[in-house]
Amino acid sequence: MREIDRILLQIENCLENNQFQSFETDKLELKDLSQGDDWKELYKTTCAFLNTKGGIIVIGIKEIASEKKLKFTGFNSNNESKLKELPKVFTNENNEKLNLIDYIRPDLIEIKPFLNGQIVLLFIEKLPDEQKFVFWEGNAYERQGTGDHKIPKEKILKQNELKTILKNAIELDIVPNTSLQDLDIDKLNEYILKLNSTIKVETLKADIESAIPFLTRKKFIRDQKPTLLGMLVCGKHIEDFLAGKCEIDAYYETGNHLADDKKIYKNNIINLMENAWNFVFSKISVGITTEQGGKPIYEYPEDVIRETINNALAHRDYKSDNFCIIRVKNKEFLEIKNPGTFKSNQLVTLEKPIKLRRIIPFPNRQNPNLADVLKDYNRYEGRGIGMATLCNYALENQIDVPYYLIHPDRQLSLFLVPGKVLDSKTIHWLNSFHKYILQKTNGLELSSIHKTVLAYFFKSEKLNDRERYTINLSPDNNHFEVISDLLKWGLLWEIPESSLEIKLYRLDETLKKENFINELRAIFGKAYDDLSNDAKWVLDAIYHQNHYGRANNISASFIGEYLFYKQHSSYQPDIKAYENFKRKIRNIINKLEKQHFIRRKETNKPDYTINLERASLLF
Repeated sequence: MREIDRILLQIENCLENNQFQSFETDKLELKDLSQGDDWKELYKTTCAFLNTKGGIIVIGIKEIASEKKLKFTGFNSNNESKLKELPKVFTNENNEKLNLIDYIRPDLIEIKPFLNGQIVLLFIEKLPDEQKFVFWEGNAYERQGTGDHKIPKEKILKQNELKTILKNAIELDIVPNTSLQDLDIDKLNEYILKLNSTIKVETLKADIESAIPFLTRKKFIRDQKPTLLGMLVCGKHIEDFLAGKCEIDAYYETGNHLADDKKIYKNNIINLMENAWNFVFSKISVGITTEQGGKPIYEYPEDVIRETINNALAHRDYKSDNFCIIRVKNKEFLEIKNPGTFKSNQLVTLEKPIKLRRIIPFPNRQNPNLADVLKDYNRYEGRGIGMATLCNYALENQIDVPYYLIHPDRQLSLFLVPGKVLDSKTIHWLNSFHKYILQKTNGLELSSIHKTVLAYFFKSEKLNDRERYTINLSPDNNHFEVISDLLKWGLLWEIPESSLEIKLYRLDETLKKENFINELRAIFGKAYDDLSNDAKWVLDAIYHQNHYGRANNISASFIGEYLFYKQHSSYQPDIKAYENFKRKIRNIINKLEKQHFIRRKETNKPDYTINLERASLLF
């Protein structure tokens, strides 16, 4: 049973039992055409559906939300001919009449018996972006929630700019040396079944010839020849025509050549996506939760894996014959590499006051017609796992900071990193500046999200130093109040290159301080220079904790743990290596104490501080 038929049964039940339930949505409208002005409202809603997501109009039932009432008025068959003229009542921006028969199809109008009368189902298909917007009586309308609203002039101008771009979309190019016979009718019907599972209606096709009007409307063919879009969705033997455009090479790297794996997939785009998902899910680490009967927990959130792979294929540069690459490096990263790069207005590249490599998360539909097809398959949600959403996953500590590599050959790699932004390493970093942070906040302890945002900036700037681009974090897309707090406290600073449109921030310089060589040399003079590098490193850590850290007891064990996490990853350490490291630090601290570089705060307590009186002890 179709979803619309289920809804009609619910409406019928409400009317028979004098009950009320709101049924109207952004894609469903109930209309009463029993009065003259009601036809104007029908035209507005049809215009709005055309300009937004499409929808269904049920004629003959009225929803009166203010009275919490449903009213059945029925449909007058004398108006059937007037309905069939609906595709011709709209105009373009220049007030030129249009024929939208492909999007308001008279042959799909359904007149159905209902209670003691009849109703009409009117199916409206959304217009492709290059045909938006259409107008009725000089105004363009769009659907917002359950209402039809005039589209502002600014949005119309922006859409006109997009139309120019879309006219040159590579996805609509004819694929050389192909004909209609290179399209697979079974694959096409699979797509139509997906359309029919939502609110759209399309008949299954007996053969390619009978499908020509549909293929043309969907831009799967032009001049009766397959487009790239058509071949990607329902082409036969597409590897013979599309080269790397329909290929993903997937690698699993363990560090052990015998355990490594490689797969090459060549397929239509839906199968290609599923091949890629299955490869990644089979290689990444997985745990089991006790919830929902032992649901698996993947190393990366499942939605992130699916949507980032989907987006890579939906938005790749199809002018290039290069294939996409997926690399899973065991417990280190998931790389998704595809042809294409960012637009110049999305990139921030600064050398001063600090080195910044940031990406501004503007929406960018590289292949909008393909993206629309993938929505029908529920493979691409439009909202998607965009860059702002990736940031949110990171700030929720479901992944570490994601980053991009921009390759010189116009290819782009997204790296997803397992773990957390606020991990053991960044917690130790923040603790090492706890005293300083409390001074900046006037004694207010940072919340978990404050710490996570600071950790995001800390890791982001480290990645920027290595020419890795990170997603710009700003009040526009993530945690306005948190960033405002950190700015107020001086733990973040706005960069002069910021603008009203793009806000750029950097971490407070003190929080990035990694050594105190100058301070220690000023205290100990040449004696400091004569120390081994390891001894300097330990001395530096003690000075750091004395002046900026939170520890009340700076013991050898504490310094060993702090230094271990400072140089190692946040994964569970090898216990033997960890203990050996701490033993080494303890020996160094014993020597530094004997040489009077450090002293105990209390005679019998292993709580160390820098010995500012060392010079007087030597003479």
